[in-house]
Amino acid sequence: MIKGLAITPPILGRISIGKVVEKNGKRLPERDDQFTITSQIQGKDGWVKHPLDEQLRAKAPNQKLRSIPVRMIFNDPELNLRAEYSLFDRQTGRPVCVGNGETCQRQTNQGIEQHPCPSPDLCPLVQGGNCKPFGRLHVNLDESDELGSFIFRTTGFNSIRTLAARLSYYHASSNGLLSCLPLQLTLRGKSTTQSYRTPVYYVDLTLRDGVNLQQAIQMAKEIDQQSKASGFNQHAFS
Repeated sequence: MIKGLAITPPILGRISIGKVVEKNGKRLPERDDQFTITSQIQGKDGWVKHPLDEQLRAKAPNQKLRSIPVRMIFNDPELNLRAEYSLFDRQTGRPVCVGNGETCQRQTNQGIEQHPCPSPDLCPLVQGGNCKPFGRLHVNLDESDELGSFIFRTTGFNSIRTLAARLSYYHASSNGLLSCLPLQLTLRGKSTTQSYRTPVYYVDLTLRDGVNLQQAIQMAKEIDQQSKASGFNQHAFS
């Protein structure tokens, strides 16, 4: 096996809260007030929608997809959500520098070097605000492929901070049975001074509608027992 190869869950599709619009002859990304589930194929009209998008949208009020039932693949919160500061080359789209707020790995002419990571506000390398937090959340949507994932990518602090907190809380409250909890991605909005009082949408991770925490923990225990009885070793998997 290749040393240093990052092992990540197979990706079946994407989850986004944005869309592509045409302005002055250019196709530009724009924030949306609902989720969109797509495949990994991009056509001339944008990302091709995944069949699950239509199935879930048909059940949603006004066909606005603002919540998605999900299951975490791992019990460890940090395996489900990965977040770091990232500076990308605008020509190639490849990462130039990736850091965690303490140290970073930077691509230079001499190879990959390690440097202190003071965060984007204080980094001398960053110009024009191109270094941003970059989060990737892996979730399972389709029970027919329990080890496959749909990925939600975000550069928003609100989503990253909220998802990290929720994963930590649910992991602690369920005694580590995070992958067995009935969860859903929920779209939330708020207005701030920085957004000039216009709505800013971010992603939260909540229990599914109609389920309280005690019920969710009991369900997680039952699922964990059933999995162990069938021979599935979640502990080794995560």
